[in-house]
Amino acid sequence: GLGKTLQTISLLGYLKVFRDAAGPHLVIVPKSTLANWMTEFKRWCPTINAVCLIGSRDERVAFIRDVMLPGEWDACVTSYEMCIREKSVFKKFSWRYVVIDEAHRIKNEKSKLSEMVREIRSQNRLLLTGTPLQNNLHELWALLNFLLPDVFSSAEDFDAWFNSNNLVEEKQLVERLHS
Repeated sequence: GLGKTLQTISLLGYLKVFRDAAGPHLVIVPKSTLANWMTEFKRWCPTINAVCLIGSRDERVAFIRDVMLPGEWDACVTSYEMCIREKSVFKKFSWRYVVIDEAHRIKNEKSKLSEMVREIRSQNRLLLTGTPLQNNLHELWALLNFLLPDVFSSAEDFDAWFNSNNLVEEKQLVERLHS
């Protein structure tokens, strides 16, 4: 791919080793990539204690009680589905970073996942995607609103500001984006 996983793990490793900022970090990924993320953490940055929340209800209850709540880990990797199912657990933490892989999954701000991740407290947020937005500019607002909710608070203002139908020339839109 594009190296998004390695770059993200490198960032989290840098924060732990050089900035004394170990975590906690939450990494939300497609279920199909959970094992790869865990393998990559071990391979590229074994100093990060990465744990994975997945499994049956009973397994998750035990994992949350025995591993997550004691907090002796740096990064928790989980799937979108687990994030929704265990939202009350994720909301208990103040995360240093929340990372969402395949972030185009939150381009609809009304989806369950999108609404849930907006409720998570974090100092920093990072979106990873190799998929370009295709439908409309409003999808970009949904991602920007997740990253900087105070700056991009109003979808209506964003749509009005960047709606190319209201501009005489597209050059004006480019100028607005650069200002």
